[in-house]
Amino acid sequence: MGKNAIRTSRGEEAFYFVNGLLVAAFCILVLLPLLNVVALSLNDGKDAARGGIVFWPRVWSIDNFREIFENGELVNAYTVTIFRTVVGIFLGVLFNALAAYALKFKSLPGRGIITFIIFFTMLFGGGLIPYFILLKNLHLYNTIWVYVIPGIYSAWNILLLRTYMESLGSSLEESAKLDGAGDVVVFFKIIVPLSMPILAVIALYIGVGQWNDWFSGIYFVSEQKLQPMATVLQRMLDTQELLRKYIARQGSFFENKQQRMVTAASLKSATVIVTAGPIIFFYPFLQKYFVKGIMIGAIKG
Repeated sequence: MGKNAIRTSRGEEAFYFVNGLLVAAFCILVLLPLLNVVALSLNDGKDAARGGIVFWPRVWSIDNFREIFENGELVNAYTVTIFRTVVGIFLGVLFNALAAYALKFKSLPGRGIITFIIFFTMLFGGGLIPYFILLKNLHLYNTIWVYVIPGIYSAWNILLLRTYMESLGSSLEESAKLDGAGDVVVFFKIIVPLSMPILAVIALYIGVGQWNDWFSGIYFVSEQKLQPMATVLQRMLDTQELLRKYIARQGSFFENKQQRMVTAASLKSATVIVTAGPIIFFYPFLQKYFVKGIMIGAIKG
């Protein structure tokens, strides 16, 4: 009995050791490309073109980031992105949670049909052209609300929230209603506080989607002042590539005229950091809610 316990203990230790090594190796594989991009973004562009920059800048410079942020269009794009992300998270979490709260009641008339219709939208889409026509008829085309209103509701988010809310039980709700509380009070005073882990997950989903979305800015907005950061950066990357090829054809004339030692490659690295930086910064603070919300929803669902 004792020997089996010792063997089991040693086997577990070996498993945890090997598992730890594998996880560490995977983390290194994920981290190294990011460190390389950071090093290139903080290195002098002309020096970086020589090669040899791996994980540490050889000639430190912030000219790449200065070149980006001196562009007033990018600053305006940041404002648009922040607005759509903040407003999109608030409205998305609120309305998805309200829909999920209503659908969790089995006494809701037509509950099965409504759930089926919501689920059906996950299987089929109307296509880009019909969607564009719909946005045009709703007067959302070329407005900042085209980023927010169409994405308020998500079938996946509603079903995930509903499953989680159903797992909370109904004892607290019934007690509150016996004391005279209505559905609005129950929702905001009981359901929302108890659902914070899953609400944080939904907020993370919506926030990342809003922040990284470049597609809407290209096809549904024609005014540059309404385009988000991801769209502007995508266009900048294309422009930088064309500029790099043009400079290569023209020779050293442009190199002598260029005051800052930046290249298309170094600017690309800087734009990657500018784009991913806020998400990388905020994600660790929401990670515990992300893991907890998904695990609780999976176990209790």
